[in-house]
Amino acid sequence: MPGKLCADVTLEQNVRTGFQEVRHNHMIMYKTPVDFLYLTGFKRDTFRNVRLTGSWDPEGRYCQEWSLVEMTPFIGEDGCPAFAATVEFDAREVGNWFEWAVVLDTPTSKNVCGITLEINDPDCDRCVRRFLLQAGEIGNRQERYYLSLGRRLGSTKEYKDPKSLPGMSFAVWAPNARSVEVVFGDRDGGGYIADDGTGMDTSLGPLALFPKEGGIWRTPATEMLSNFQDFKDRFYMYRIEKESGKKAYRTDLYSRCQAGRGMINPQGKPYLGRVQELDGSVGCSVVVDVDMVAADRAQPLDKPLVFLADEDFWFDEFVHGRPVPQNVEDIVIYELHVGSLGWLREGQPGTLQDAIDHLEYLVDLGVNAVELLPVEEFDGSIGWGYGTSHYFAIEYSAGGPGQLKHFVRECHRRGIAVILDVVYNHYDHNPERVEWAYDSDLPEHNIYYWWDADGCQESAADFGYVDNGSSGWAPRYSEEMVRQLFISSAVTLAEEFHVDGFRVDLTNAIHRDNRRHGDGHPVPEANLYGSKFLREWTRTLKLIKPSVMLIAEDHSGWSKLVEAQKSGGIGFDAAWYADFHHHLVGNRPSGPDFAKLILSAGYGDDRPLNLDYFAGALSYSGHKKVVYHMSHDEAGNAAGSMRTLLAAVNCAPLVGLTRQFAEARCRFAFGMSVLSAGTPLFLFGEEVGAHKPFVYNSFMSNRVDLDAERKGEGGRLFRFYQDIITLRLHHRGLRSHSIEVVHVHNQNRVIAFRRFSGEEEFLVVGSLRDEHFAGGYKVLHERLQGTSWKEV
Repeated sequence: MPGKLCADVTLEQNVRTGFQEVRHNHMIMYKTPVDFLYLTGFKRDTFRNVRLTGSWDPEGRYCQEWSLVEMTPFIGEDGCPAFAATVEFDAREVGNWFEWAVVLDTPTSKNVCGITLEINDPDCDRCVRRFLLQAGEIGNRQERYYLSLGRRLGSTKEYKDPKSLPGMSFAVWAPNARSVEVVFGDRDGGGYIADDGTGMDTSLGPLALFPKEGGIWRTPATEMLSNFQDFKDRFYMYRIEKESGKKAYRTDLYSRCQAGRGMINPQGKPYLGRVQELDGSVGCSVVVDVDMVAADRAQPLDKPLVFLADEDFWFDEFVHGRPVPQNVEDIVIYELHVGSLGWLREGQPGTLQDAIDHLEYLVDLGVNAVELLPVEEFDGSIGWGYGTSHYFAIEYSAGGPGQLKHFVRECHRRGIAVILDVVYNHYDHNPERVEWAYDSDLPEHNIYYWWDADGCQESAADFGYVDNGSSGWAPRYSEEMVRQLFISSAVTLAEEFHVDGFRVDLTNAIHRDNRRHGDGHPVPEANLYGSKFLREWTRTLKLIKPSVMLIAEDHSGWSKLVEAQKSGGIGFDAAWYADFHHHLVGNRPSGPDFAKLILSAGYGDDRPLNLDYFAGALSYSGHKKVVYHMSHDEAGNAAGSMRTLLAAVNCAPLVGLTRQFAEARCRFAFGMSVLSAGTPLFLFGEEVGAHKPFVYNSFMSNRVDLDAERKGEGGRLFRFYQDIITLRLHHRGLRSHSIEVVHVHNQNRVIAFRRFSGEEEFLVVGSLRDEHFAGGYKVLHERLQGTSWKEV
């Protein structure tokens, strides 16, 4: 979309040189035009007053004082809003570097930088793009910026113009490949293509992809690909010729759907079984229409007949008018593992439909946010999900993408926010046909994994891969395309699935803990790029959805994590506070520096408790912390850990008076958490005193019918949770970050603290003493004098 930068000029294009000859006032000036494209990559039209700015003057010459020019809105080939502007550069500037950015208005802010990725240098956090002005190109040079790649890569719709029916496009990042083809699976097969080609539909394809900029391969626009509907629901894979010449079948990492919801991995051999029994992480990718939603909640691959357009599906998302919270200070989080539901179906994990059926229970409980353990595609069908294979596909065994959208909509109708747990510190533990050696067998060209062995004598094949304290090798955060995979996935979940927030797993593994596997040598560059990725991730999400709630699981104590980016921080809204759990409940691996109040009280004697230790954690809870007395990691998964009800009585049989003491101590634990100055979270089942261990590889045999427990022995604890959650959510003084501990007595086992906001003030008193104080108990503090209190 060329535009003139000055009036009264005539223009003659020279496509052989890439110059334009401009005659103005009898002078000949040669110009090199460059088109700048800003592509959002998502369907919502949210940006206004979009302007291009860059290091040139109105005559197209380099200038430290940046120019500003209006960008023209249009609909991109992906069907999403985009913006364009053309700048004519003085041809004498050829060979010079320029920088550019985009300035725009959002519904909540003006003059915001629209470039969220930083310069790809570990020591630079500037959000600009750079390019070298060159001549000799046919047509105008193009500089493109994609805010999200979710509709650029993978199997996507392609529009010749906004009014035409979409065609089909396949695109994949494979910078080391010699050649790339898309091959299709047999419609009647098991959704798998073996290493020898068995399972391939030879009547369609293979289709050759051609190399584009940045290592991306893409199908050309052909008559065969002119109708997207011809390819809908087709199985496909990429056949990649690696740089060694070896050919390999690879799934699409931008796949929106993976064939299979079972446990079978054919490991490259022909598979003749049912697609439902196949492990989706190694099965074919599936072409799906992301702009349509199944009207019912049928499982994927069951092919429901009725679909709704995306806008029609979400039209009555808030039909009941209950507001969905948008701030971490205003929520109480219920941590839920979908696979642990469905307790009546032996051998089958729970699904998102089971989670929908569980929502009325949550409404009665009173929580207003539910955090799902990871539901993106993972290895097998039974697990916690902390090993993602495909970041855009929703795990079939959990119900697939349609059920997740139904779940979010049903939550929003009830005023419940949805937070998803996401994992960027490692990939699937069995990455066959996924990230591992995607287009090269050379470790230094293993594009999704960090390799650091330059100048070292490797003693093992995996010497140079990077450990980070998680359960897999560290991703290659230095590759912008790797960072964009994670960022674009989150954008897709926020935009297409209407997710309200994210909890990022183990962020200290990303920004602090990177070490070379072979000798434990620190890899500071990986830490720097990890920090860059986290900044880019939070910046992008806050740009497109300012209300999104971003939470980090971090054990580094790094204060910058929850500081605003304009102050030099990373930009998370809150961080998990594991020390709070270790002080409050504790488990056997917790060191002597932790109070371990509930565990210590569970010994049943009169020993003093280190409430002064806990008081420090309680006071610090107001520093943008998510606090919890119990989470998924501490409920039996960590060595020596257990559910709170068991810790409260040192694993004694939960009968009679012992159960009463256990529940009383559980009330103390949750009360301290929910009335703290942090954002409270608790693991599902705690509200009814669940006591079976929750372990990643044995949860199926320990599932609990929560509604039955609520109607039975867990009813007393459930009612306490109801009351105290309601108390917090109805009072600003209990949701604020303001807290002051006014009394601590280790021998008496009593702690008291103030919570306040404006004129509203609360005094919270907690006791772990096994007997009541016959003569009453006095709490003396200057802050409490001269006031009267009402018990609530």
